[in-house]
Amino acid sequence: MPSFDPNRFVLEHDRDTPKEILRAAYQAFGELTLSFSGAEDVVLIDLALKVAPKESVHVFALDTGRLHPETYAFIERVREHYGIAIDVRFPDPEAVQALVQAKGLFSFFRDGHQECCGIRKVAPLRARLAGLPVWVTGQRRDQSPGTRSSLQIAERDLAFGSEESPLYKLNPLTHWSSEEVWSYIRMFNVPYNPLHERGFVSIGCEPCTRPTLPGQHEREGRWWWEEQAGKECGLHATNLTGASPQATRPA
Repeated sequence: MPSFDPNRFVLEHDRDTPKEILRAAYQAFGELTLSFSGAEDVVLIDLALKVAPKESVHVFALDTGRLHPETYAFIERVREHYGIAIDVRFPDPEAVQALVQAKGLFSFFRDGHQECCGIRKVAPLRARLAGLPVWVTGQRRDQSPGTRSSLQIAERDLAFGSEESPLYKLNPLTHWSSEEVWSYIRMFNVPYNPLHERGFVSIGCEPCTRPTLPGQHEREGRWWWEEQAGKECGLHATNLTGASPQATRPA
């Protein structure tokens, strides 16, 4: 793969549609690896399969062991709907056992969610991303004004990549709103998690997710016992640290 410049990619493609961004990413890398958990991610799967051959689209999901039953059924529905393999990744059982034995099943209510998320989500993600050149996420700027307002469609991921093995993160839905995501879902009959029909907007682990009330931001349903700022589980750590170089959106 030739050298990839995320700043140049942003300048050239920032005003493109998500489908066009994915097509350009596939042309640059020759493959697309998508992380899958929510409604945005299935939209990206649907789009990716329209611009790249199925064998070049790789999809993975993180099973923390604490997901809703509806989420497990949703993963299977997506697998069957698109006829694709979904690489489900699990946390290290010894690390989970050590945490639970030391602090119980619900230590995050007392100590904050970062330790549990680090074991159940971040470590499996790090293992899955090792050696990859690119991964595609469903992040949007309006998902979390406190941590994602400066999100770019392409960035160097310094949290999971390295100088020896650079990793680039593509966020094709950066400029979309939740309404645009759901318009696409309805228009193209894209599968979605039935929990959305019960008021869940942003869906994570069962103990750490609840429905949002009218007027609440979607991230207020995640880790609601903590401060509103900085609601990231560690999968997108650069949103908190600002470690990833930011490109400027063209005028």
